[in-house]
Formats: sequence, structure tokens, C-alpha cells
Amino acid sequence: MSSYIDAISQATTASTGKSTTGTKDAIMGKEDFLMLLVAQLQNQDPLSPDDPTDFTAQLAQFSSLEQLTSLNDSMENLVTSNSNSDRLSTLNTIGKDVTYNGSSFNFTGDPVTLGYELDGQASEVTLSLTQNGVTIATLEGNELETGSYFITWDGLSADGTTAPPGNYDIVLQAKSATEDSVAAAALIQSEVTGVDLGGELGGTLITKAGEIAFNSIIGVYKPGS
Repeated sequence: MSSYIDAISQATTASTGKSTTGTKDAIMGKEDFLMLLVAQLQNQDPLSPDDPTDFTAQLAQFSSLEQLTSLNDSMENLVTSNSNSDRLSTLNTIGKDVTYNGSSFNFTGDPVTLGYELDGQASEVTLSLTQNGVTIATLEGNELETGSYFITWDGLSADGTTAPPGNYDIVLQAKSATEDSVAAAALIQSEVTGVDLGGELGGTLITKAGEIAFNSIIGVYKPGS
């Protein structure tokens, strides 16, 4: 069989001008497999032809390779189609409110809807809104059972004045009746004002609170709902 492999290597080198040894071109495709079969037939000993059983098995291998190649192409087309579908789906979120997990947001002066998700019963929940490490406002959560809840921040600081615009961090703390920490995640809800279809994973949503990846949203709602 080594003579057949040498023959196909010589044929491939003659047709492409490249050696198939030690390079990425050494990966055999269906064309190479077919050339190998042809070279095998051309170089077999007329006085001792190949066993028909072996030849049939090789043809079956070629058929399997052809099917796997077609399946791979179909899967690649499916992935591309799904990716394009995700990008088009982002357009439907424009003008709607989306909810996502986030620990920071951009404040422009308008009220902001923030929230928290509890994994267990809590007795106390606080959301401290900080800017450059300084606490500007603190929100108290009244819903303490397992679930997701939202609070609207009116944009006022702790002393009742209008908070400065800019980027804010959310420091979330949730405690149980025994003062133990309860697993919790901060939520942000904001209106989508635009979509950037570039990049991967469905593109980027541009909201009033900042930019987020489309695949990171956990809910879409009508404005004001």
C-alpha cells in the first residue's frame, strides 16, 4: 500500500506544486481520497490485482467521507443562518425595555430602573449607587423573597439634590435574618435606542443605560410595563 501512497503524493505534488508531508495540506479531503483510489488502480500489479473486497471497502470509506463532508457544510450553513437570524432579532428590541444582569450603568439625568434577583429568603436588601468610589444614593429593597424585583431611582442623591451624570456602579448587599449573605445579582432595565449589528453573538444593543451584548439580556418588555 505504501507504493500507492507514494503515487498519490507524487500526483498531488505534480498538480499543486506542494508537498503533503508535514504541512496543513496533509489533511486528506475527498478529492485526495479519490485521487488515491485512482492512483491505486493505475499502479496495481496486473498479475496480482487488488482484492475486490478491499476495493469495495475503500469505496465505502469514500462514500462515508463524502457524506461527512456534506454534513459538515450543512452544519456550517446552519450556524451562519442562525447567526444572521440572531442579528435580525436584535432589531425587534429597538424602542423596547430590556432587562439584563449588570453592575454598572450610565446615568444621564432621567430616572433609572434598577433591580435585584434573590436566590433565597432575605431580611435586608440594599443597592448602593457609587460614582468614583463615593456613594451617591442608597436604595432599599422591600421584596425579600426569592425572585426578581425592580426599583426606580429618581436620580436624586442622598441629600435630595440631583445626582451628577456619568457612570455608576451598583453595590448590592442581601442578608438573611441571621446576618448571613444571600446570593443575589443586580439587574438593570433600560430602553433600547439602537443596535450595532457588528461583532459576534447577535450584535450589541445600545440602551439609555449603556451598551450590552444581545445574548446577555434576560427579558424584553413593552415600554412602561
